[in-house]
Amino acid sequence: MTVLFWVGGVLLALTALPAALFFVLHLASGEPVPLARAKAFYHWAVVVFLGTFDIAIFTKVVQGILLFW
Repeated sequence: MTVLFWVGGVLLALTALPAALFFVLHLASGEPVPLARAKAFYHWAVVVFLGTFDIAIFTKVVQGILLFW
């Protein structure tokens, strides 16, 4: 589980930080291209977060089922 959280955290940082950077760049310049990139990185950050959460939850569910099996 620790490896999962480390990998999820690193991937989240690698997607959320560029999303924030591109959004700030869009706010500063008003250009539409950084906003599109920020949205893309944000969507991937959400996918990484929810995927990590799902894997963690279903791992606990499977462990619970195997405990009673």
